[in-house]
Amino acid sequence: MSEQGTQEPPAAAARPRLLDVVRETIRRRNYSYRTEETYLHWIRRFILFSGKRHPRELGAAEVTAFLNHLVAERHVAAATQNQSLAALLFLYKEVLAQPLPWLEGIEHAKRPVRQPTVLTEIEARQLLARLRGTKWLMASLLYGAGLRLRECLHLRVKDVDFGYRQIVVREGKGGKDRVTILPGPVVEPLQAHLVRVKALHERDVADGCGDVELPDAIARKYPRAPYEWGWKFVFPSYKRSVDPRTGAIRRHHLYENYLIRGVKQAARAAGITKHVSCHTLRHSFATHLLAGGYDIRTVQELLGHADVSTTMIYTHVLNKGGRGVKSPLESGGGGQPPVLRDVTAAYRTC
Repeated sequence: MSEQGTQEPPAAAARPRLLDVVRETIRRRNYSYRTEETYLHWIRRFILFSGKRHPRELGAAEVTAFLNHLVAERHVAAATQNQSLAALLFLYKEVLAQPLPWLEGIEHAKRPVRQPTVLTEIEARQLLARLRGTKWLMASLLYGAGLRLRECLHLRVKDVDFGYRQIVVREGKGGKDRVTILPGPVVEPLQAHLVRVKALHERDVADGCGDVELPDAIARKYPRAPYEWGWKFVFPSYKRSVDPRTGAIRRHHLYENYLIRGVKQAARAAGITKHVSCHTLRHSFATHLLAGGYDIRTVQELLGHADVSTTMIYTHVLNKGGRGVKSPLESGGGGQPPVLRDVTAAYRTC
């Protein structure tokens, strides 16, 4: 109180930091933690680029300058530039309620047209032969069922149907569900793996850490669901960790690099010179199905592509259309073609 006995007004509550408001808005919309971290990263980069000014003081001109800077000076890929643009559009529309006008003058990064890397069936078998245990099981699902890496990591026990030999992929790319095949050779190893995972789950429950992260508001609707066996990850982490959003100690799924490194090491051990990643196994799944005579619409459905034109890229390794034309080097009658004999003789004299 003051000397006159009057009560002083309380101090004004501190305004929340911008990034905290962004984080709260993202979580209110049930975006993934990965999207949250990505959006926060690009918003921080934009603020630093703009001299640490508050985005309310900035607008379309500054956003355009930042996006052009990423292309002209940082030489980012088209996907990276689009990612940063999505973060800033979210900031201005959903957080600041100041939708940006049409952004003119953006120097768009060129999106190169690339053909997917595909392993031959022999190379795929050689790669899988260099993997053991959980890594073999996960890589076999990528190649044998066409799963993306994150789809494999997010797989829940309840979505593996041994009776119908199928896998239900929940919230795949674009937020879509789909059904794909459960390869026969992984059935018994996967069942044995789940026996070990269930024992791990029962140990966690006994220790008071048996819950699991659930999508959207399922945990609020079904309070016991986080402790149910069916909701557990098929490929849980080997150790418990702190949930970055809630602070709860629980067992999450395996980290991405666990399989990424394993596949790269296996490719080197198999002597494969192609640039091999986890996604290469999904590309190989689609290509080998098409080569085996399966209908492209069926392959599209298994992959979860919205447009069949996306699936069409896998026909590049098949001898279809112009790719079925014989080279002049192969023309001629029986035996070695004259042209080829001439070329071979010239090569030997070099």
